[in-house]
Amino acid sequence: MPSTASPPRPDRHLVLSGVLFGCGIAGSVIDLFIFHLGLQWHHFYDLSTTRVALTSDGFFHAFTWLITVWGLFLLVDTRRRGPVRWGHWTGAVLMGVGFFQLFDGVVNHKILGIHQIRYGVDLFVYDLVWIGSAVVVLLAGLAVLWWTRDTVAPQR
Repeated sequence: MPSTASPPRPDRHLVLSGVLFGCGIAGSVIDLFIFHLGLQWHHFYDLSTTRVALTSDGFFHAFTWLITVWGLFLLVDTRRRGPVRWGHWTGAVLMGVGFFQLFDGVVNHKILGIHQIRYGVDLFVYDLVWIGSAVVVLLAGLAVLWWTRDTVAPQR
């Protein structure tokens, strides 16, 4: 008799873990370490004094690391419940990175205007690369999630 069982559903816990981890890494490593500290192109909030800008960076850093750790705790909980589909989790991480960068580029840079990518330059190319790369990474994450939706996690 043919099986009527439905294909395995994605573990939402695993996907949430990856998305949170990806958002946290995008904010705390990519954005903060590279653009805020390394290149010093902008701060989280650039509409006030340097002191306020650096304080906002501190709160931003704490918040994004909290999201990163939250994602890791969910991953550990998922791992405790059973085997992890690492390809699926990787897709969720990429989706989180892309989502964070897209949100930052559209909401923080363009709608709220609390900071720009860089100052004193024509922003069109910077915005195009920032938002365009965010869309590419987000779509890549969605594609990996799609391709790995029916995979079976390796047994422990």
